[in-house]
Amino acid sequence: MATPLVSPCRNLCALDRDRTACIGCGRTIDEIVHWRQLTDAQRAAVMTRVRDFRPLHRP
Repeated sequence: MATPLVSPCRNLCALDRDRTACIGCGRTIDEIVHWRQLTDAQRAAVMTRVRDFRPLHRP
């Protein structure tokens, strides 16, 4: 049985004003789109970067 992919998604999905990152989890568009294809190390790096991200209010 495969280990489930852990994701920083908080179900507050919306793009920032520059349309470069999610205001809910802090991931970039590329990180969101390619999440399933990222290696464990790449996902861990993203998780570390967004660990303390605080969701922003919707624009």
